[in-house]
Amino acid sequence: MLWQGRRESSNVDDRRGIGGGGIAVGGGILGVIALLINYFLGGGDGTQLPIPNQGQPMTAEEKAAQDEQAKFVKVVLAETEDVWHQLMQQAGRTYTEPTLVLFSNSTQSACGFASSATGPFYCPGDQQVYIDLSFYDELKNRFGAPGDFAMAYVVAHEIGHHVQKLLGISDKIDRLRQQLSEGEFNKYSVRLELQADFFAGVWAHYEQGKGILEKDDIEEALNAANAIGDDRLQRESQGYVVPESFTHGSSAQRMYWFKKGYETGDINQGNTFEATDLNGR
Repeated sequence: MLWQGRRESSNVDDRRGIGGGGIAVGGGILGVIALLINYFLGGGDGTQLPIPNQGQPMTAEEKAAQDEQAKFVKVVLAETEDVWHQLMQQAGRTYTEPTLVLFSNSTQSACGFASSATGPFYCPGDQQVYIDLSFYDELKNRFGAPGDFAMAYVVAHEIGHHVQKLLGISDKIDRLRQQLSEGEFNKYSVRLELQADFFAGVWAHYEQGKGILEKDDIEEALNAANAIGDDRLQRESQGYVVPESFTHGSSAQRMYWFKKGYETGDINQGNTFEATDLNGR
């Protein structure tokens, strides 16, 4: 992505180097530990689980080493602001810009204590996106999904959740949580997550139109979507797949909906809640 020299968003709360503790389960899109908690303990409702020995706050040297990544995500955030202002205006709505919180180890959110173990997530309670930039090393080294646009996909997915909040979609789904069994609610959770992937693809469509995407950018995003599918994560963590416990969608589904958003650029084609086949067949 040709991002150097482009506008950086000012809607950033940089808490790197400030320590904290605990873990917020729920809303974390990519955190392996959070996913495992969902699988085994039925998380996803904001339950806080204390994690001892979170580690020391980031040193000044460590923070400086992350500054290039911080600049990049600020540019990506600015790009999402430009695109979603335009799309929401076309839909007769107003886009309220969220805040991106950069933190190290752990911090406080309206959804509870946020930990690096949860991965990047969007908190609807304060309409903020939380990212520990060390996650991107995990994305590259553990999941085999390198590249700056893999990082951009992560940010755009979380912003997709913010769009759902503004449209009232996430609130409707959240109300179902108290009415359905865990298994039934998981089906809605998957559709919510896949729509956020679709919205990330819509954003990428408009970035392509600006001429700032490079040859392999979309492949990097699709590779990241493939790497964090529920089926792949379950198979790697426990050796088998339990589709009934999916909360984010399979690798194939995540790639399909991102690609559909990218190819169409039309937010009206992303109603995952009425799709009869989430695999696009």
